[in-house]
Amino acid sequence: MQRHVAILGAGPIGLDAALACADTGWPFTVYEAGDAAAAHVRAWGHVRLFTPWDLNVSRRMRAHLPHAPTGGDCPTGAELATRLLDPVAALPTVEGRIRVRTRVAAIARTGLLKHEQIGTDTRAAAPFTLLLDTPDGEDTAEADLVLDCTGTYSHPNTLGPGGIPAPGERALADRVTRTLPDTGDPDRWAGTVLLVGAGKSAQTAARDLAALPGTRVEWAVRSPAPDWGAVPDDTLPGRRQLVDTSQALADGANDRVTVHTGTHVEALRPAGDRMQVTLALADGPHEVVCDHIVALTGYTGDASLYRQLQVHECYATGAPMNLSAALLGSAGGDCLAQPSVGIDALRNPEPDFFILGAKSYGRLNTFLLRTGYEQIDQLAAAYADESELLPARA
Repeated sequence: MQRHVAILGAGPIGLDAALACADTGWPFTVYEAGDAAAAHVRAWGHVRLFTPWDLNVSRRMRAHLPHAPTGGDCPTGAELATRLLDPVAALPTVEGRIRVRTRVAAIARTGLLKHEQIGTDTRAAAPFTLLLDTPDGEDTAEADLVLDCTGTYSHPNTLGPGGIPAPGERALADRVTRTLPDTGDPDRWAGTVLLVGAGKSAQTAARDLAALPGTRVEWAVRSPAPDWGAVPDDTLPGRRQLVDTSQALADGANDRVTVHTGTHVEALRPAGDRMQVTLALADGPHEVVCDHIVALTGYTGDASLYRQLQVHECYATGAPMNLSAALLGSAGGDCLAQPSVGIDALRNPEPDFFILGAKSYGRLNTFLLRTGYEQIDQLAAAYADESELLPARA
C-alpha cells in the first residue's frame, strides 16, 4: 500500500517539496509544464534578486547538496537555476520523478463534483484526479495529496484601472511585454517605452531601461505619492538601491525618463507601427505614442486549476482564505517580517490539497522563497504527525 503526492511545478518550492517527500519516503511525481525544472526562474534569468543566497537555499537543499551556494551575494535568476535548482532536480531521488512538458490542466476528486460530500470522510478518502496535457496528448493521473506550487509568473495582470483589460489592450496583446525586459540588447528597446507599474519588477525595469542611451521611458504609476516600498533601515542593499533609484528618477535625475504619478491607462490603440496610449492624469487625459509597452502590474496564480475543488478564496487577495486572513492581519509590509502562520493557515476545506509558494499569497507581494520553504517545513511536520490524513492506496 502506497500514498502518492502530486507536486505541481518544478520551481524552488516544488523542488523543495520533492526533497521533503524523498526524505519522508513518500512516492511523488513533479509535474512541470516547461522543458526543464525552474522554467519560470529562467524566464527572468537576467534579473538579480535583492535577497542573498542565505535566504534562497532551503535547509533540505543544503543537506542534499554538499556545495550549495552560501553567503551574502545576491544571485541572478540564471545563477539560482544553474547553481541550485538544476543540481536539486538532478539528484537521484528527484530526477526520475519529474515529468517535464506536462501541464496539469485541472484537478478534481475522483467521482465527486465540487458541491458533493462537503466536509465528509468520503470526500477525504477519494483520490484526486489530475487532467494532464502531455507531449503525447491528454492523460490522467491520481494522487492522495496535491501541492500546487505553480507560481504566478505565467499569469500577469492586465492594464485596466479596475483589474480588467483596458480598451484596446486585448487587440494589442501580442505587442505588450508583461515580463521583466532583458536590456542586454539595447537596440531591442530603442525608441519610447511606456512602463506601467510601481513594484520591484517595475522599478528594476525602470532602472535598466533608463541606462539605455537610445531609450526614452514614460513611466505610469497609480499612486499619486509613491513611496516605492521603502523599508526603514532596510537590511537588503539591493532593495534599498531600487527604492533610491526610483525616487531619483521621479525627481528628474534622468532627462530621458518621465514619471507620471496618480495615473492609469485608459485606452490603447494602434498608431501605425507604434502604439498610442491614453493616460488619465489629474489635469486630464495625456497621450503617449510609444514603440514598446512594458506592463509590470503584478502576477496572480491560475485558480482555474482547482475550480472543481472546495477551496475557500479570500475575496480581496484571491489567496486561500486562512492564509490571507493571517497575512492581512499581520503588521507591516516588509517581506522579511512575514509571520510564521502554521499548518492550519495553509489548509483548505478540500482535504489534502495545498496551495504553496508565491501562488499562496495571491495579490500580496511580500512573498520570499524563505517563506515557501517554511511552508514545506510545516506541511512535512504536520503529515509526519498526522499520517492518517493521507489515505493509504494500492
